Amino acid sequence: MTSFPPGRLVMVDIPGTRLDADTADFLARHHIGGVCLFRKNLGTEAEVRTLTAALREVMGPGALIGIDQEGGAVVRATFLPPPPAAMALGAADSPALAQAVGAAVARGLKGLGINWNFAPVLDINSNPANPVIAERAFGDDAATVERLAGAWMRGSLAEGVACCVKHFPGHGDTQTDSHHALPVVHKSRAELYALELAPFRALCPEAPAVMTAHIVYPQLDAERPATLSPAILQGILRDEWGYDGVVITDALMMQAVAARWGHARAAVMALQAGADLVLAQGSREEQQATLDALQAAFADGRLALASGARAAARLNRLAVRFPATPGVYDPVRRQADEGLMQQAWTSGLATLLGATAPALGQALRVVVQAAVPTDQVSEAGPEAAAVLAMFAGFADVQPLVVPDLAAFDGTALPADGRLNVLVSTRRDRHGPLPGGWQPDLLLLLWNPFQALDTPAPTLLAWGHAAGALAAVRAWLEGRVVATGRAPASLQPRAVENRKP
Repeated sequence: MTSFPPGRLVMVDIPGTRLDADTADFLARHHIGGVCLFRKNLGTEAEVRTLTAALREVMGPGALIGIDQEGGAVVRATFLPPPPAAMALGAADSPALAQAVGAAVARGLKGLGINWNFAPVLDINSNPANPVIAERAFGDDAATVERLAGAWMRGSLAEGVACCVKHFPGHGDTQTDSHHALPVVHKSRAELYALELAPFRALCPEAPAVMTAHIVYPQLDAERPATLSPAILQGILRDEWGYDGVVITDALMMQAVAARWGHARAAVMALQAGADLVLAQGSREEQQATLDALQAAFADGRLALASGARAAARLNRLAVRFPATPGVYDPVRRQADEGLMQQAWTSGLATLLGATAPALGQALRVVVQAAVPTDQVSEAGPEAAAVLAMFAGFADVQPLVVPDLAAFDGTALPADGRLNVLVSTRRDRHGPLPGGWQPDLLLLLWNPFQALDTPAPTLLAWGHAAGALAAVRAWLEGRVVATGRAPASLQPRAVENRKP
């Protein structure tokens, strides 16, 4: 037997918007340490508060209730004031604004009884082909990311919600999404320390928690991704930097890890490497397999009881500092936070290639994709109707709703005097348009690096939340100007991130 339940070192997801009796029994019986909430768990605000209260009752005062509320397209509680994407704050380049946004996000979560936010992102998006970070990063250089993410984090901590900087040691220079496959970053140790690791090294002394990346860095560990690497988690983070906060894995069901090592084996390897908490999403059977694997590893000595006890102590310390007791989200404060988020979205608007808003009397043709489904990381893109509503101030708008923007050939459009406006609402870069067609104006409501494939006059909005759409509409109608600057170089790379 172990001296403590292995379940304390496991965070799970749960079904539904209510805590059913079977799930409650599972959590209590195994002394599960944390629950991560997703969109599937979030009904009305009242239902979320009821759910978190039930979790606290079952899990006790040590309950860690986590969520991804980064901002932009990666939010779960969509009914709270919508925070801007990190890159929008990078474009605004105001630490004071970033700190205020971080605090406002925390106030909303605190009012729901959520005590742990898996943000901010410290990844430096230095690779324009990155399929999963892009606007989730504050920028493409270490100084910007450190300055703005640090301010955002301090705002959250001041309001009593734990942060979790991610994805250590950096997911910004990959061309592979670790949800689907295992990325490899072929950089020297010196290069990694100078760029990827720099924000983590600077901010870890203040960060109560760090989330690991499922990425192989051969110059740090030739075989194992960071999540499973003693050389990275214990060697760099714990021993070299002296970090004594909580280390949590990214989800072990992601294919970068699960496809090769299996989620249960990976849980054991992650704790051996220096993690404190494993994120075990999946079915009840898969979660039970993880618990069984940990139990066996503690029983046969592959996991030391002393290291498990140290991990449990770190988790207890986190829960004591950031209890899951709900606060009250004052309605007046909430209204002010709504205004703050709108200000932040607007402050981030940036233009490329001299983009200007068309005159309200100009006849327009607006091309937009009908819908963009969720990729399970981000929320779904906006429906075409929400996009077209941004043009309500124009008298003559011809909508052209297409099923797939990547396949749209605009070369056949008539030369009828209409200004052609292309609105991109996709996370993935769809590449150059068929026939080399270029719109007169490009509005990017998601991945800003689409500008590399469509070099037209461009407005960068960094997202498609209500605040972003309102900011774009205000720009189109001439009520605001775009004062932000693109924090990423937006220049094509001659050589992508490949092994020499």
